[in-house]
Order: sequence, then C-alpha cells, then structure tokens
Amino acid sequence: MAATMHRGPETVMYSQLQPWSQCGAPPCMEKVVGPPVPDRVASYYQTPRPHPWRPTLGYENVEVVPMPSLPVTNALVDPCYTPCGMATEPLRFPNLVTGTARNPQHAARAALYTRYTPFEWANSSLSQYNEADTNRNFSERLRCEAMRVMKETEEKTAVAQRESGRRLGERITDTTFWRNEVATELENMLAETGRLQDTRRALEKAIQDCEPPLHIAQENLYHREGRQGIDLVHDQVEQALLSEVEQIRSCQCRLKHLHQRVCDQLRCNRAAQQELELDVKSKESALGIDSVAHQLNNFSRGINYYGGIEKYDNTLTTPDTWAENSNRNCQRSQNERIKSAQLRADADNLINTCSNEIWNSWGSTNNSFSRRIAETLEAKGKLQMHLHKVQKEIFDEEKNIELLRKAILDKSKPLKVAHTRLEGRSRRRAVELCKDDAYNALTIEVQELEHSLNQLHRKLEEAEAQHQQLLYTQSNLESDLRLKVNSLFIDREKCMGMRRSFPISSTIKY
Repeated sequence: MAATMHRGPETVMYSQLQPWSQCGAPPCMEKVVGPPVPDRVASYYQTPRPHPWRPTLGYENVEVVPMPSLPVTNALVDPCYTPCGMATEPLRFPNLVTGTARNPQHAARAALYTRYTPFEWANSSLSQYNEADTNRNFSERLRCEAMRVMKETEEKTAVAQRESGRRLGERITDTTFWRNEVATELENMLAETGRLQDTRRALEKAIQDCEPPLHIAQENLYHREGRQGIDLVHDQVEQALLSEVEQIRSCQCRLKHLHQRVCDQLRCNRAAQQELELDVKSKESALGIDSVAHQLNNFSRGINYYGGIEKYDNTLTTPDTWAENSNRNCQRSQNERIKSAQLRADADNLINTCSNEIWNSWGSTNNSFSRRIAETLEAKGKLQMHLHKVQKEIFDEEKNIELLRKAILDKSKPLKVAHTRLEGRSRRRAVELCKDDAYNALTIEVQELEHSLNQLHRKLEEAEAQHQQLLYTQSNLESDLRLKVNSLFIDREKCMGMRRSFPISSTIKY
C-alpha cells in the first residue's frame, strides 16, 4: 500500500499594529462622555509566536516546501519516537509508503531527522533579515511622519487656544463694563425706589393721621348736639368745626389720589428694577462661566470630552443686540427715576400743605388716663423681667444641649476605634482567635461607651424637652407682653396723643 502527502506553500499574515489591550477605549485613549473605562486589562493578545508577550510588528511570509515523495519499505517507524531536543508530539510522515522501495535507508533517515535542505534554511534566514529591515524602515518612516504631524498639530492647537483665550478676555472686559453700568443703574434705582417707598409710607401715614382730627371734630360736633336750651347756638366754634371737617376730607381725597400715583410708579420702578436685576445676574453668571473658561488650561481639573458640543448652537443674541438690550434697560430705569423724583417732590409739597391747612383749623380737648396707663406700665415691667429670666435660662439650656451633643460626638471616635479593633481582630486565623484579655477589654470598652451614649442621649432628650417647654413659656410671656404693649399704645398713644397734641405735626417739613 502506497500513500503520498503534499503540502504547498502557506502564507500567514498579521496586522502591523495590534493593541495591547481590548478595553474598548476610543482612539484618543480617553472616554468622551459617560463613566470611565474600568481599570482592568482584557485578555492578553493571542499570537501564534512562542512568546505571547511579544507583539507582531509586520507581515510575515512563511513558506513551507515539503520533500519529494520517497518509497519506503514495509518497515514502520514508531510515531512516538522522540529524538533528543525535539518536540514530544508524534512525527508526521508525508511520504511514508509501505511495500517494496528502492532505498529504505534514505526514507528512514528523511522521516526521522529532517525535512528541509540547507538551502531552504539559508533562504529562511535571509527572508527573516529582509523582513526585519523592511519593518524597521517602515517604522522609521512612520515615526518621522508622526513627529511632523505632532509638531504641526501642537502649533495649531497652541495658536487656536491663545486666540480663544484672547477672545474670552475681550468678552470678559465687555461684559464687566456693561455689568458695572447696569449694576450702578440698579443701585440708583434701588435707592430711588427706597425713597419713593418712604414717600408712599409718609402718604399713608398722612392719610391715617387725618382720621384722628376728623374723628375728634365729629365727636365734638356730636357732643355739642347734646346741648340744651339757649346753648344750642350756631356759634363760631360750630362753624370752625364744620370747616375743619370739610378741609380734612378734601386733604384726604388729594392724598389718596397722589398715593395711587405713587403706587403705580412703584410698580413701574419694580418692573425696571427686575429687568436690571435679571441683566446683572445674567452678566455675573456669564462672567463666572467666562472667567472659569478663560482660566482653564491643559492641566486644569475637570476638563472632559463632550461629543458634538461644537455643533450645538443655542445663542439668542448678537453682540450688537446684546449691548442694545443693556442700554435699553438703563435708559428705561433713568426715565422711571426722573418720574419718581418728581412724584416725591409733589408728595412732600402736598403733605406740608395739608398739614398746614389742618393745623389752622385744629381744636383739641383733654381727658386723662394716667391711672390705667400706670397699671399697664407696671404689668409690662413685670412681664419683661420674667421674660428676660426665661430667655437667659433658654440660652443656658441651649449651651447645655450643645455640650451634650459635643459629648455624644466625642464618643463616636473612641467607639469607632473599639469597633475597628474588634473587627480587625476577628480576622485572625485558626487558634489565633483567642478570647484573650485584649478581647475582653475591647468588649467592656464598647459596652461602657454604648452605656455612656445611652445616658447622654437620655439627658439630651430631657434637655430638649425642657428647652421646648421654656420656649413655650417664652411665647406665652411675649404674647401677654404684646397685649400689654397694645393696650398701652391705645391708652397712652392713641387716646392721650389725640387729646394732648396735634396728631400730624411730625409730618410737616420745612
């Protein structure tokens, strides 16, 4: 029986650049967005070479040429025979033929020792040398080209970064200028609004102050109706009282009309102020963002990739419309401030005029409430004394609560140390898990600390409960004190003030 086996030339090709890891990183070796790549290395690079750690850097062409078929005798060579220094796998004989053969010794030698000729061996070495030279030359060209590209990209990147920084600096300067302008106008508007609010309160007070003399005049007229007999005459006093009532009502009407105008102007001021505040906040926010962006460099923390951000355009204005918006807000604020100043001047004049008119027609009476006022003052003084003592006790109790909380907090670290020691000692092995004196001491320490913490927590709960009770007592005292103050105000300020002095003398301005 004869058998022949032929193996043609085989070519094995590998990629030039093989990655060392299969972690899935992008070409920049950094994540664009999302969580970072886990710190692990994928399965090592599989290579047909005997050294898996050595990467394949070029193309390899391995040509295998089998020996010509030779007839062999019936003598079979043991496939498990392994000469010294050769592999332990069974040898394969591509041209082993059983039967009659011309030269059985040559066939046996070829099957047992070698399949290649010295010429093939020399050609294989030359092929390896040529491949190494080719790969080195190609790698050198790649390195030179890469260095050139790196230098060009570095210069372009630096120029673009400097230009962007300069533009950001110019934008920061413009934004700072308009921010200061708008902030200055906002301060002026706030001051003007505050003055106008004072004027509005003065008008409200003037309107309210017209009520006491009107009420007094009406009460005087009512009581004068109780006169009997000849005393019911239409004298100069009654005429003066009727004229006073008419004058006070006329002043009230004019003050209310001007008060409405002031309220409308305050709404306009608040609208302009809101626009200025929004503009200032927007510019401060933009300044913060631009300042952070201007200070960023290649070594800053927090820089990251945001894919497609350069294509996202959410701008609303241009530099011209942006500046025009701030200028328009400032102009509106200035106009409103001019109107507000004119209204304040009119209000001051009207208040003075009304006060003088009422003063010319004023008449007063007197009725004393001294005893009741004295009793109210005495009760108020006692309440204030008790309130002061309760407040002092609340302050002391709050300090006690803080000390208890600090004591509880101070016990946490020793307890953590004891727990950590016990947990660490629980990792001893085998017979080392001994219930020694250290273990007993640590256990006792933990128990004592927990007992101390429980006591401190109970004391803290009691202190907090007492603190709440003191606060409740303080609230009751303050409520009672407010009642006494209100009663004192009614008796002494309203009644006595109405009967002893001119009600609106404080509103007259010279």
